[in-house]
Amino acid sequence: MADVALITVHGMGETPREYAADLAKRLRARIGPSFDRQVDLRAVYYQQILQPNEQEVWRRITGNSRVRYDQLRKFLLFGFGDAAGLENRKEDSGSVYELAQIEIAKTLLDAYVASGPNTPVVLLSHSLGCQVLSSYIYDAQKARSGVPVAAGVWKDIDHWSRTLQGRALTESEKAFLACGTSLGWITTGCNIPIFVAAHKEMTIIPIAAPRPSFKWLNLYDPDDVLGWPLQPLSEGYRLLVEDRAINAGNGVINFIVKSWNPMSHASYWQDDEVIAPLASMLTQLMR
Repeated sequence: MADVALITVHGMGETPREYAADLAKRLRARIGPSFDRQVDLRAVYYQQILQPNEQEVWRRITGNSRVRYDQLRKFLLFGFGDAAGLENRKEDSGSVYELAQIEIAKTLLDAYVASGPNTPVVLLSHSLGCQVLSSYIYDAQKARSGVPVAAGVWKDIDHWSRTLQGRALTESEKAFLACGTSLGWITTGCNIPIFVAAHKEMTIIPIAAPRPSFKWLNLYDPDDVLGWPLQPLSEGYRLLVEDRAINAGNGVINFIVKSWNPMSHASYWQDDEVIAPLASMLTQLMR
């Protein structure tokens, strides 16, 4: 039984199922052998919902048309295809929005079964995964407070559980699946501002802190055009989030190239300015 569960959520674009393997290797090197014994690392993977059709669209375009800037185009197609797909008709039963949330719920339930109801949870999300996880927790907190939820798995969490597990969830399981034991969240290359920019400031409300000691650290590279600070969004974000500007990629790419290079957006989890605070957050919860 682990001391702490680390739940990761990947970002936009083509993503392999083993996307967290390198992260685990880096954390193991920093924390030591106790990492494998005391940290239950579980990676949410929702790209299988989106990727097959995006690959087919890319195959058709490149097979029948002449386009330039292949890698940038592919990044934009897969990345913004993900974002559009997750928001399109999300109130529908079986929507991409709901299916992605089911993957989060399943991963959290696995952590609950493995380590118990009181296991502290640390969250790590990147890019679009920050919006996906934020929406999931926001919906969960609304549902748990008795407010109807219009879309996603928390519209009827028991229906999902009965369908996939043949039973309703216990109250303890629901609390855990709502990230009720989460004590920390690190977001990297976060693009939540893109999703809320058209809203009035009074409606830009972050999740509530699951615990009084909960810490949300938002790491962004000022040269990454897809990574944004969160505190300026609203008073709620200012009070809840600590923004920290970092230099993902260690300055190898100059500003002009880096600003328009998708690789800069994908380099956060290899950077010590991300690994160090994450490892610190985990070790503080390891007995």
